[in-house]
Amino acid sequence: MSMAEPVPWVYVVDDDPDVLKAIERLLESVGLNVATFPSPQAFLERYDRNAPGCLVLDLALPGLNGLELQRVLEQEMSFLPVVFLTGHGDIAASVQAMKHGAADFLTKPVDDVVLIAAIQEALSRGRALRREGGERQRIAKCFATLTERERQVFGQIVAGKLNKQIAAELGLTEQTIKFHRANLMRKMGVRVVADLVNVAVRAGVGATPRV
Repeated sequence: MSMAEPVPWVYVVDDDPDVLKAIERLLESVGLNVATFPSPQAFLERYDRNAPGCLVLDLALPGLNGLELQRVLEQEMSFLPVVFLTGHGDIAASVQAMKHGAADFLTKPVDDVVLIAAIQEALSRGRALRREGGERQRIAKCFATLTERERQVFGQIVAGKLNKQIAAELGLTEQTIKFHRANLMRKMGVRVVADLVNVAVRAGVGATPRV
């Protein structure tokens, strides 16, 4: 039996206590788990980096602003989608936020239905990001088990070369290439070249052979 997914959290960062309380009450009324923070610093110190969820984030904040906090999470490779909620309809800021992957950019006052819909969409995106991230980590672990020669062959296969071409490129026999090819495909958990190429594309590994 598969383990149930962890319960997601909606993190809310805003320096207005009235806004925090209002959003907290709204989201709790629809059964969502909510954690509120008065500043980016408080959020970074206390939020659970392993928990699924999303972040509802004000733009103008003390210390780090909303866009700067978004960059910090980006650098941490966080799986938390960000829904910006601001009292200022700043087009330039919204463009920057969306360019860096924001799930939505809403202006206060926001309709309750619109906010809840944006959060539900962000939670859905977050689940997809975590699944994809977990798959990339699995692939990276498999890739780490390859020998240097297997990685070279991997790169050549992904580049679309045949065994005979790879053998000539690496100065090996075709039989040796077949041996390495079988080993690396077993380690990567694939049976056909198309799946190996898909793995390389998804994880961003092996595309450039080290010769």
